[in-house]
Amino acid sequence: MRIIARNQNSKMEVVEKHSKFRKTRLDFSKKLFNIFAFLLVIQVSVYAQAQESKSKNQSLTQQLRGVIVDAAIQAPVEGVTVSLPALHLTAVTDANGVFRFPSVPVGVHQVHVSHIGYKDVVQDNISINSGKEVVLTIAIENKIQTAEAVVVQAKSKRNKPLNEMSAVSARAFTVEETQKYAAAVNDPSRMATSFPGVMTTDDGNNNIVIRGNSPTGLLWRMEGVDIPNPNHFSSTGSSGGGISILSAQLLSNSDFITGAFAAEYGNALSGVFDLKLRKGNNEKREYTLQAGLLGLNAAAEGPLGKKGGGSFLVNYRYSTLELLTKIGVPLDAGTTNFQDISYNFYLPTKKAGTFTFFGFGGLSSQAEKAEMDSLKWESRGDRYTSEFISNTAATGLTHTILLGNRTNLRSALSYSFNKIGDDYKYVQDDYNYRTDYIDRFITKKWTLTSTLNHKFSTRSMVRAGIIATNTDIDYYQKSKENETAPMKEVINTTGTTQTLQGFVQEQYKVANNLTVNAGLHYLKLLYNHTQAVEPRASIKWDMNNRSSLALGYGLHSQTQALGVYFAQTENSDGTHSNPNKDLGLTKAHHIVLSYRRALGANTALKAEAYYQHLFNVPISTSDTNTFSMLNVQSEYITDPLVNQGKGKNYGLELSLEKYLSRHFYYAINTSFYQSKYTAADGIEYNTRFNGGYLANIIAGKEWVYAEGKKAFGINLKTIYAGGLRDTPIDEAGSVAAGYAIYYQKRAYTEQNPAYFRTDLRLSMKWNRAHLTSTLSLDVQNLTNRQNVYGQFFDSEKGKVTTSYQAGLIPILNYKVEF
Repeated sequence: MRIIARNQNSKMEVVEKHSKFRKTRLDFSKKLFNIFAFLLVIQVSVYAQAQESKSKNQSLTQQLRGVIVDAAIQAPVEGVTVSLPALHLTAVTDANGVFRFPSVPVGVHQVHVSHIGYKDVVQDNISINSGKEVVLTIAIENKIQTAEAVVVQAKSKRNKPLNEMSAVSARAFTVEETQKYAAAVNDPSRMATSFPGVMTTDDGNNNIVIRGNSPTGLLWRMEGVDIPNPNHFSSTGSSGGGISILSAQLLSNSDFITGAFAAEYGNALSGVFDLKLRKGNNEKREYTLQAGLLGLNAAAEGPLGKKGGGSFLVNYRYSTLELLTKIGVPLDAGTTNFQDISYNFYLPTKKAGTFTFFGFGGLSSQAEKAEMDSLKWESRGDRYTSEFISNTAATGLTHTILLGNRTNLRSALSYSFNKIGDDYKYVQDDYNYRTDYIDRFITKKWTLTSTLNHKFSTRSMVRAGIIATNTDIDYYQKSKENETAPMKEVINTTGTTQTLQGFVQEQYKVANNLTVNAGLHYLKLLYNHTQAVEPRASIKWDMNNRSSLALGYGLHSQTQALGVYFAQTENSDGTHSNPNKDLGLTKAHHIVLSYRRALGANTALKAEAYYQHLFNVPISTSDTNTFSMLNVQSEYITDPLVNQGKGKNYGLELSLEKYLSRHFYYAINTSFYQSKYTAADGIEYNTRFNGGYLANIIAGKEWVYAEGKKAFGINLKTIYAGGLRDTPIDEAGSVAAGYAIYYQKRAYTEQNPAYFRTDLRLSMKWNRAHLTSTLSLDVQNLTNRQNVYGQFFDSEKGKVTTSYQAGLIPILNYKVEF
C-alpha cells in the first residue's frame, strides 16, 4: 500500500511504503507456492514416466537456421559460410542471407561465420532444444582491407552491444540471461541489477538506479521507437513497476547502456534499454505454455502467408492471483490483479520493403480495504482504503526498405496510452471515510520516427533520423500539504504538447582496430520552447588481440515529467497559476574511460571510470528547502521549482566475467561511486541514491546428461551494497505537528544499513520428442534478511517507524515448449 507522508518540499508526496506488487501477503505466497509445488511435482512425475519410454532410445534433433545481415544496413549477405565445428557441418547462405541445418542434436553448440570482406563471427552456447526450432539473426562487420587479418575476433567480445556506435558503457544482453539469472523472472530490469553500477531501489519494484542517478532518467525503447514505462503497477513519472509487462517470449538480444549514449538516444540522463523483438517462426507453428506464481502464459507463433514469408508471435499472460480471486479463493484483505498481451507480426514484401506490427498492453490494479475495527489499528496504514489502477499500452507499425545496396531507411509510427489512478480514503474515529488523496493521469502519445543508414564505404557510415511526438494529457490531482491540512487541487489540466528530436552521427574506421564515432542530438519541448543541442563522441582502440581502450563523451538532456509543468498554485484572488510552466531541460555532461582485457577465450576483465556533471536541475525556489529533482523516484512534483540546481556522479566500475562455456559462467563486479547534489542554499548534499559502493557475484552451472535430453541447473546471485539514504525526521516536532517534519539542513545524511541479498534459481529441463519442458524455482532473498527500506513518521503511533523490504519469496514456474 501507499501512505501519505510529508515531502522535503513542504507539499504532499505519495510515498510507497510497500510496493503494490510486494504487498500481496508473504504468508499467502508461501501457501500458494506449496499448492503449485505439489500439483506440478505430480504432473511432472506422471508425464515423465509416460514419455520416458517413448524417447528413451530416440536420438533427439532440432533444426537450426537463420539469416546473416550486414551490421551497418541490415541487408542480407549472400555466400557466407556458416559452420558447426563440433559436428563438422557447413552451410552457405543463399541470396536472402539464409542458412539451414535441418537436424542438429539437442545440446549446446558453437556457430562460426566467415566471409571474404567481413570479420569472422563466433557465437557460442547456442542452446538446441527439441521443443522449438532455433532461428538466428547474425550481423557481420566489414573489414577495411579484405587481405588484412582481423585484429580482435568477435568471440572475445561476447557482450558487445548490437548498436555498433555504442563504444562505452554498453553491453548486449541475451534472452537466455533474463531467463537464467537467479530471481530475474524474465524481467530485463531485474536482470540488469547484475551489471556493474546498477541497483534496485526496492525489492518490490524493478526501478533501477544507474551510477547514482534517479530511476526517472531511464529511457525505454522498442524496435527503434521510444515507448512508455512497460511495467505493471507503475507510478506516475516512474520508469519501473512491480513486474514487467514484456514477455521474454518476444524479446531478442538487446542493448543496455549506462552512460555517454550514442547520438540517436535522447531525452534520457541515466540509461537506455534498447529492446529488440524476435520474429516468430515463419515455417511452422510452435507454442509455449507456462504456469507459475506470477501468472499463466500462453504463446503462439507461426507463418503468415506462404512458407518462409511472414510470421506472427503473440503472448498472453493472466495473473494467477486474479484467477484465484475469480474462482472464489480468499486472498486476504487486498487484491492484486494484472494481465497483459504482447505481439510482433513480421510482413516482408518483394519490392515494398518489410513491415512489422508490434506492441504490448497491460492492465494492473490493486484494492486495499481498511480495518474497520479500531482495536486492530496498529499503524496509520491500517486505516486506509485504497483503489489503484495502472494501465499501459503501446503499438507500432514499422517499415524498412533498402534504397540500393548501401542505404537502409527505417520508419515507424506508434501510439501509446497510459492511465494511472489513485483514490485513498481514511477511516475516521467514527468509521466514516475521508478522502485524503485522489489523482487521475491519462497520457496519449503519437510518435513518428525515421532513421536513415548509409554506408559510404567499408570505413565510413552515417546514421541520421528524426523523432516527432504529439502528447495529449488529461491530468488531475487533489492532495494535502500534510495530514492535518485541507484537500487542495494541485493539478487540473487537459491539453496537447509536442517534442521534436533529431540526430546525426558518423562512424569512421581509421583502421580495423581504431574506430571513431561523432554526432549531434537535438531535443525541443514545444510546450515552453526549451531546447538543447547535444554533441556526442567516442573513440575505440583495439590495442592488440586482447586489450581495448575507449573514451566517450556526451551532453544529454531530459524534459521533466509532464505533470510537473502543470502544477498549479492558488493566487490571492482565487485564480490559479502554473509556476513550473517555463522549467527548462535537465542536462548532464557524461565522460567515460573504458578498458577491457581478454584473459582467455571466455573470460574478460573490464574497468570503467566515469564522471557526470548535472546542471539546470529543478530545485526548490526557497533556500530553506533542500529539494532537488535528482532525488525523485516517481510522482509529479507540484512545488514551485527553478533550474538552478546541479549535481555530480563519479565512480569506478570493475568486472571480471567468465562467459558461459562448458555449461558454467560467473561474473564478479564492484562499483565505487559518489552521487551529490547542490540545493537552493548552495550546500552540497548526498543524493538519496548515494550508496557509495556496490558488489555483485553471479554464477551458474548446468549438468547435462542422458545425451542432452535432461539438464539440471543451479544459478546464484549475491548483492552487497551501501544502503540508500533518508533525511532524518524531527520526531518531537512531528508529534507536536501531527505529521512528519524533516531536518532540512541534514538532507540525506542518514544512510540505511548495508543491503545484502542472495537469490537462488534451480531448474530442471527435459527434452523429449518435439517437446521441451522446464521446471524452475526462483527464491528471492534466500537468507530472509530484513533489509531496511526507509523510515516514516506514523501519526497513529506518534513515532518514527522503520519499513523493511521483502523477505524470502519463492517463485515456482513450469514451462512447456512444443
